[in-house]
Amino acid sequence: MRLDPSENDFIQLHPEGIVLKIFVLPRSSKNMLAGRHGDALKIKLTAPPVEGAANKMCITFLAQYLGLPKSSLEIVSGHAGRKKLILVRPKKGKANDAAIQDLMYRIKNLTNG
Repeated sequence: MRLDPSENDFIQLHPEGIVLKIFVLPRSSKNMLAGRHGDALKIKLTAPPVEGAANKMCITFLAQYLGLPKSSLEIVSGHAGRKKLILVRPKKGKANDAAIQDLMYRIKNLTNG
């Protein structure tokens, strides 16, 4: 799947890192990036939307793809819905320019996969 890098409106800068707009499709046949859904990145997950299973899988899936520890990602909005805002913090915990550039590079690689 390829996305136009100029269409990264699902990324917002945040004082602690970057916030990603995500649209989750639970109970899918496999875990995968599935393009766009409006201004969000669409992710298909096999987990059901029960007892936080899809939220946990979403964090695990994104952490693996971005090469970050799960503790670097946090759902800041949308715990009970399909639309989520996920805060992605830099590896070293400091949101300086170099760390933000590294995150942007990882996210662009994710979306250009």
